[in-house]
Formats: sequence, C-alpha cells, structure tokens
Amino acid sequence: MTLKDILPGRLGFGAAPLGNMFRDIPEQEALATVNAAWNDGIRYFDTAPFYGAGLAEIRMGAALAGRPRSDYVVSTKVGRLILDEIEDVGARDLGEKGDVFKYGRPNKIVNDYSRDATLRSIEESLKRLATSHIDIAFVHDVAQDFYGDEWLSVFESARKGAFNTLDRLRDEGVIKAWGLGVNRVEPIELLLALEGPRPDGFLLAGRYTLLDHARALQRVIPMVAEHELAIVVGGPYSSGALVGGPNFEYAPAPPEIIDKVGRIKAIADRYGISMKAAGLQFALANPVVAAVIPGASRPGRIAEDRAALEEVIPTDFWRELRSAALVNPAAPLPH
Repeated sequence: MTLKDILPGRLGFGAAPLGNMFRDIPEQEALATVNAAWNDGIRYFDTAPFYGAGLAEIRMGAALAGRPRSDYVVSTKVGRLILDEIEDVGARDLGEKGDVFKYGRPNKIVNDYSRDATLRSIEESLKRLATSHIDIAFVHDVAQDFYGDEWLSVFESARKGAFNTLDRLRDEGVIKAWGLGVNRVEPIELLLALEGPRPDGFLLAGRYTLLDHARALQRVIPMVAEHELAIVVGGPYSSGALVGGPNFEYAPAPPEIIDKVGRIKAIADRYGISMKAAGLQFALANPVVAAVIPGASRPGRIAEDRAALEEVIPTDFWRELRSAALVNPAAPLPH
C-alpha cells in the first residue's frame, strides 16, 4: 500500500504552525484553523511531537475530538521524545531550525531513534492526539539540516531502531504506512538503496517546490517512481518566501531567492495568477506527488489554499516560466 492508497485527497493540513511556529498563536485561533480545514473537506492532517514540543499534537487532538476516526488520516513523526522536564528553549540545539518553535512548550526535547523510543513516541503521540491509532509514521529529520556531519550516524541508529520497528508495526497492522519526514533528499536516496526495510512513501519538505526542485528531480524523484512509491510535499511555499514572506528554509530569504520570487511573480501578475496557485499546482503536477500540505495558522488561509488548487492557470504561463529558466526542464508541468 502506498501513500496514494491511504491519503484522502491531494490537499492536506500541515500542522507545524499549530506548535506556535514563529509566533504565539492563541488557542482559539489554532482550533478554528483546524475546524476551517475540516469544513473545507480536508481529511489528511500531518503533525509531529517536535512541533512546539507536543503543542501541535495536543491542539490537533482537541480540534479533531468527536470527529469519526474513520473519516480522516493522521500522520505524525518519531525520533524525538517530549519529556515532562522543562528546559531553556533558547538553549536548544535544533540545527538550522533554531528559533522556529521558541513560542512552543518549554518541555525538554530528546532526539532518540531507537526501537524503544519509537514505540514510546507513538504511544505518547496517541495520548496527545487523543486518538486510537496513527495511520502514517514518518521518521523525522534524519538529515544534514539537523545533525550536520553526524547525520549518517543518526541515520544508522534510525536504520537499526525506528526503521525496523515501524516496518514491523506496519506488517502487524498497527500503522498503515511509514517513511521519512525530511527536508533533504539524501536520506531518502540512502533508504531506497538499502535491501530492507521497506518504506511506503515520504514526506519531503521544501525540496519539491517552485523555488527549489532541481536536486529532487535529478535523483530522488526517479528513485521514488522506480519503487512505485509516493511523496507528500511539505512546505510548498518554501517557508513563505514564494508568497511574499520573509523566510526561506526557516530563515531570512537570501537575495537570489528574493530575486527568483520577483521574476516568477512578474510573470504570474501578467497572467493574473496567484503565487499560491502556481506553487501548489506545480508540486502536484509531478506524478509521484500524492498530496501537498501547506501549513496554516489562520482560518482564512484554508480557503486561499483551496482556491489556489482550483484556479485555472493557462499553459502559456508554464511555458513562459520554462523559457525564462525558472523551472527545471525535467519538471512535469500542469496541463
């Protein structure tokens, strides 16, 4: 079973903002955002213990309470345990995502990809989400952006621990699917090159977007296709940069990205197309992409995402992006 068999639609809900990503989001606003997604017909919700040290899962659980469990799909992550112990949020070493969740809970976050930690992580996520089961478990961030030069040894500990554990849980029917949830392509390539275990798909954030897709197209997308698997695209707006936000890759956008956004926007404006529509429809045009999960922290964003998905974009717009070398020649384009 691949992610395409499990996911109930091409637009999902990325819950990182519910963990107070970049700002302190009032409880009512967070719950209203999930309710807006539900009322829009979204039935796939992705979260993680890491998002606000458990806060996103707790809010998601509260917002989905009382909904029939068979009506929606939840994915969460393993690899980090959230302790009752409190820590200095400013002193956390979170690789390239240093201050992203500084407004989240101050609970201590421990990186642990072992078998026992994987089982404990799922058990604790079930409690925070107040649910009976998790559909998809992604192994979170076993990559360079978090672990630098140590990432391969972290990957190796996940291979011995989390990968085999999730493989077994899937075969036993405890979860429906598992894979990696990462911001880099190399861990996916490495896992697909192994003899076993057998992942069911991947959540790839920020690497298959209108602003950044060449590297994914080069190797990882063909490998995923060859294994007849699928990808969920996280961060389709590149941390907001694509839609005029100040951040790219969870940090202030560099000049070359700001320039690229400006060039794409000039063409989009001429055709009367929204940047959200260009971003979502570009990602979904690739046959290996099962769904996109833009993050939202305000209820109004959901309607914008839905409208972006349904906006009619003329083929000439894509041709013009291609001829301006703003999309890779190998990228499938919407038609």
